[in-house]
Parts: sequence; structure tokens; C-alpha cells
Amino acid sequence: MNVNFRLSRMVCRNAWMAGAILLLGVGCAAPAEGQDPETDTQNDDLRAGSEDHTAGSQIRLHEGADAPEMLTESADAVAATVLGCDVSGHQGNVNWAAAWNAGARFCYVKATEGTSYRNPYFAQQYNGSYNQGMIRGAYHFALPNNSSGTAQADFFVDHGGGWSSDGKTLPPALDMEYNPYGATCYGLSAASMVQWVRDFSNRVHARTRKYPMIYTSTSWWSQCTGNNGSFGSTNPLWIPRYGSSVGTLPAGWGFHTIWQYADSGSMPGDQNRFNGAYDRLQALATNPD
Repeated sequence: MNVNFRLSRMVCRNAWMAGAILLLGVGCAAPAEGQDPETDTQNDDLRAGSEDHTAGSQIRLHEGADAPEMLTESADAVAATVLGCDVSGHQGNVNWAAAWNAGARFCYVKATEGTSYRNPYFAQQYNGSYNQGMIRGAYHFALPNNSSGTAQADFFVDHGGGWSSDGKTLPPALDMEYNPYGATCYGLSAASMVQWVRDFSNRVHARTRKYPMIYTSTSWWSQCTGNNGSFGSTNPLWIPRYGSSVGTLPAGWGFHTIWQYADSGSMPGDQNRFNGAYDRLQALATNPD
């Protein structure tokens, strides 16, 4: 989320609670009639003390991006990919027909964060993309210092949508990235972080018969797991890199499954490419593991 936007929203919220009618220069909109900005379920920053962090929200802050003019690929590379997006509560109710017309054929939807936050727009986004004809999936933003991997896996599965091998539902996804609240690696040692991810992954597999896709950057994974290479044989890789190519992958993965190549564009939310033809994307949404 844009920092200036977050600060202005905090100012507006405080003004509403203090009974202010107008804040010049801030652009605060008054709450709708009957709406309490402290308890409104659409105000994601206030829900159960947890915020809505999107996949990659911390990646750009820490790793930056190449200049836009460098975001070019060969015709052969583009032909072997499928365009998609990922969205969260920040996108609100998505116009899925417009997303389809912009080229999106799959989309990951944020479902949960930690063990308290739930995307209030999840149903509209998860079901709406499916009804439009897209292959959809759900992801969880991890807070490894908040609770165990098993506890967060249970919270995610309980609120993340029904997974099935229907050719239209992608594997669950685990978003592992820089801590938005403090220490980069959440205060965990590399060994403890690897165990946390393994506990989450095993629990999701036990409950859904699918190993979760892991969303992470090479830099974060190297720093916080010691570049552990034990997940490549079971967990597909979704890698963010806002540059001209995917770049070096984390240890254990010989190839990436999804590349998040930009955090804005013609499709809603972040912009992604699936590494393969459309029938391989369908296969990913069909296989039980």
C-alpha cells in the first residue's frame, strides 16, 4: 500500500473519531451513514489488528524494480506464457469482465493473513474470477512470528475456498516475504523458518491433498532460510521480480511456475505470467498434488 495513502487514511480515521467534519488538504471522505470507521468490516487496516499486505508489497520496498523500458521479452517467450493477476482487499470488487478483456486467464486471490485477517472481498474475487472463466487460486500472507505454521495453515484452509482437481482451481499458495512489521526474517533462525514453512506445507497437503505453491523472492529466501533447497520437488515456485527476466531462482527449484513481473498494469492488482501453455496451467489446476 502507498505510504502516503496509509498516512492520510490514518489521519482521516482519527478525524472521524474526533468528530471532525472537514480536513483541508487531506481529502477525507466522511463515513457512510451508519458506518463506524473503527469497526467497519471493509476497513481492512483495522480488522483484528492485522493489515492487508499484498503478494509483493514488501518485495518492491526492499528490492526495487528495473526501469519500465527494460520490461521486454522475445516473441517466443511471450508465446509460451499465460497472463494472469493477483488481487487482495485493496482491489475491492473487481470487474472481472474487464480483467478478462485485458488478457487475464488466471488470478490468485488473497484469502488470509496470520490468524486473524480475512479479505472481506474474497467471495466476490474468488467466485467472480471463476464465473468469468478464469482459473483461480487463493493465497495466504504468512506472519511466521505470529503463530505456528500449522495454525496459519488451518486458518487459511478454513477460509481459503474449496480446493478441487477441477482444472479451474490452482493449488493453495503461501506468500513468504519481508516482514512488514519489523525484522526481515521475523526474528526466526533459518532452521526455524524452514520448519515453519514445512509445517504449513504439510498441514495444507494433509487437508487439501495439494502442496502449496510458495511465493518468495530469491533474495528473501536466501537470507531467511539459508537458501534451503528442500521444497523444489513438492512445492511449485511463484517468484516476484520486477525486471526484464525472472533472474536467479532460489535453491531447489529448476524452474519457476509463475512470475510476478510487475505490480501494476492493464490487469487488476499485480501482473503475472504462467510459465507454460494454457493446457499446462489446466494441468496444474487438475493434479491432486
